[in-house]
Amino acid sequence: MICWDHIDTVLLDMDGTLLDLYFDNYFWMEFLPQRYAEAKHISLDDAKTQLFARFSEHRGTLNWYCLDFWRQETGLDIVAMKAEVKDLIGLRPNAITFLQKVRESGRKAVLITNAHRGSLDLKLEQIPMAPHFDGIFSSHDFGLPKEDPHLWSRLQAVMHYEPARTLLIDDSLAVLRSAKKAGIAHTLGVLQPDSQKQSMDTEEFIGLDCFSRIYPPSAQPDNH
Repeated sequence: MICWDHIDTVLLDMDGTLLDLYFDNYFWMEFLPQRYAEAKHISLDDAKTQLFARFSEHRGTLNWYCLDFWRQETGLDIVAMKAEVKDLIGLRPNAITFLQKVRESGRKAVLITNAHRGSLDLKLEQIPMAPHFDGIFSSHDFGLPKEDPHLWSRLQAVMHYEPARTLLIDDSLAVLRSAKKAGIAHTLGVLQPDSQKQSMDTEEFIGLDCFSRIYPPSAQPDNH
């Protein structure tokens, strides 16, 4: 599935890749609409109709991922509400072991997420992944979503990775296509981002069902 001899850097998405997307899907599709309905004194169906229309309008843009934007749109404290259901945040199988093995093999592991810092900080507090990364970045740091191919050169200026020797693992086909356009040579899609939903079609990308299938080989000892 992967030729590790050709890879020095592993870029990893967070939600739906390292973490189970169930938390985010539940929050945006169920928890937020319920609270919005209560706040606006409307039915849950009306709340979903209003919110989902706005979601569609902004999907794939930086606003879609910006908790400050949705706070303004809804009048609700999105960060505080996410904290209320933080116990639903969970890892995908073998994610931490994979990160450990990437680092042990001498390669860099870098988190690059579209998540807003308010969500990123909450998740890193709940799931202590930070020590396993050489860098942690939100697309908001660069002013572009990962769907924009220019994001990758901005990240490259900070992390100094070589696109031809870089692997990206992500659950978004739009993001994977953006990275391909930017010259990132190795890509994997995630087959089942949300453990409560069916596997998805990763189309032109090889699909990954579990990190245990792609552990890198251990670094060879230096005998010199």
